[in-house]
Amino acid sequence: MSNLTRLTGPMAAPASGRDPQSLVILLHGYGSNGADLMGLVPYWREALPDTAFMAPNAPEPCPAAPGGYQWWALTDLGRESRAAGVRQAAPLVNAFIDMHRAAHDLPNSKVALVGFSQGTMMALHVAPRRPETLAGVVGYSGMLADAEALQSEMKTRPPLLLVHGDADTMVPFAALGQAKTDLQALDFDITTHTAPGLGHSIDETGLRLGGDFLARALRGAE
Repeated sequence: MSNLTRLTGPMAAPASGRDPQSLVILLHGYGSNGADLMGLVPYWREALPDTAFMAPNAPEPCPAAPGGYQWWALTDLGRESRAAGVRQAAPLVNAFIDMHRAAHDLPNSKVALVGFSQGTMMALHVAPRRPETLAGVVGYSGMLADAEALQSEMKTRPPLLLVHGDADTMVPFAALGQAKTDLQALDFDITTHTAPGLGHSIDETGLRLGGDFLARALRGAE
């Protein structure tokens, strides 16, 4: 297997038992793994019975978390570090999307990305730079990794849902407002939700909003 298709991780076939009519790819956070984000799938399968869910492990083992992975070494949250990190990992994510999309003969419009934390940074970097529009992106507790370059590099504007807890001590809550400002300035269709009192996590309201968003974004695929 080539370096550009080497991401692997757990997956769940459609609950209906039919061939997938859409695909949701879950991108986990720093120090986590694909199995962790697969915990979201039971909350969404009923509304997306013909959707396959896939959660690749990031390409690098995470030294700070045995059994966990990282999309890039998270030495700091500075723009240069973030920008270099997402650019390094983006070809792997794109290859994963294209490999599984092609395997199920699905157009880009039937593929959605869900990210958490560092995975949200990956999703928000990859999706607008793809030549064909994805169904949408749900991002939890993340930020724009390289907002400065997005205007010149974006090719598409998939709809976006960003959710962030206002008590997050890992990724600053202010990143939500900044991302909204930057993305609205580029005419993205973006919805945001503030989770009161929530730290670096996903609550029931965030799960419900994410599921509703995915069902709308992938409508017609089920």
